[in-house]
Amino acid sequence: MNEHLNNIIVAKKELPSSLVKLGWVLTMLGLVLVGISYITDAQRAVQNNLIGFTFLASVSVGAVFFIALEYIAGAVWSTPFRRVTEFLAATLPLLIILAIPLFMNMHNLFEWTHTDVVTSDKVLHGKASYLNVNSFTIRFAVMMAIWMLFYLVFRKHSFVQDLNHDQKHTSINIKFAAVFIPVYAISISLFAFDWLMSLTPHWFSTIFGVYYFIGSIVCTLSVITYLVVSLAEKGYFFKGITEDHYYSFGALLFALLSFWAYIAFSQFMLIWYANLPEENFWFIARWKNGWEYISSALALFHFWIPYFMLVSRPSKMNKGNLKRTALLLIAAHFLDLYWMVMPTFHASPVFSFHELAFPMLTLGLIIVVFAIQSKKYNMVPIGDPKLERGIDFRL
Repeated sequence: MNEHLNNIIVAKKELPSSLVKLGWVLTMLGLVLVGISYITDAQRAVQNNLIGFTFLASVSVGAVFFIALEYIAGAVWSTPFRRVTEFLAATLPLLIILAIPLFMNMHNLFEWTHTDVVTSDKVLHGKASYLNVNSFTIRFAVMMAIWMLFYLVFRKHSFVQDLNHDQKHTSINIKFAAVFIPVYAISISLFAFDWLMSLTPHWFSTIFGVYYFIGSIVCTLSVITYLVVSLAEKGYFFKGITEDHYYSFGALLFALLSFWAYIAFSQFMLIWYANLPEENFWFIARWKNGWEYISSALALFHFWIPYFMLVSRPSKMNKGNLKRTALLLIAAHFLDLYWMVMPTFHASPVFSFHELAFPMLTLGLIIVVFAIQSKKYNMVPIGDPKLERGIDFRL
């Protein structure tokens, strides 16, 4: 092993105790608030459950996407940090747990589950072959099975490679990544249609799946960026992380952020320009009774402010700026999901401990799972053949 690779932290190294404690505190407090929320107002609790569920899906499935993207693109700069993404993907099974209360309360969420309404409504009756409880459940089960399958394959070959350093594991993962990318594109769109767009079954947008997809990967990359920068500052990974590595995170985040704005504006502009009653009512509901402030805040905090925080080259390499921007975009994704879900049920914005419960729980769960994984496995994929080039990466 050469001088560069000797600097890699091979031994298992636990996360800082303060971060682990924060994860457990958020998880426990979140669970308490979730319980109180379901006891005091089950209707509102399940609405926030949906927000927490779709946020966790963004991060967990988005992490699997970034694993596949690195393999299929042959990316080098991100190889030393891929284990962070693999640890985040380990939250994927938790989606099943968060989905259980949603399936138990589908009647409180989805209008299309009301048989009397479907019978009398021509639009819902026409969509009944797709929007029904049985097909909805089957689609979710199939999507979860597919996501878990690819995640376990990627994880197995990456972790085994730490032991035998055999390049065939990289070749196998590249082949699976080539299959996963189009499968992910279809499944994440169906996921967005089912869990978010069907909250308002009379409305539809063919770009909605892309909108949720790009919001998800911006959020996932923000979580990855924050963890990498924070842990690197505390001596994890390897010695000699350069500004070029940080710039790559900042540049990719800037590009994806700009694409989110493009998709968000495209969806709005086309519906606004056509001004068809069967399409524009969804946006009209989000531009009155106080929701206009949430809509404006979404544009401000999900695009304009982080855009100018990352627009210059030095800002993409500044560790403090990268962490602040990442935290802002994580919060903005929560706001985005709140903006997609809540106007369906509330004429004006609502906010109390109900809206805090699931963000605390999901963030706590992510930290706890990450801490458990980092305690058991190497923080760096030491067997990957691209690792040395990743460490030596220069722009």
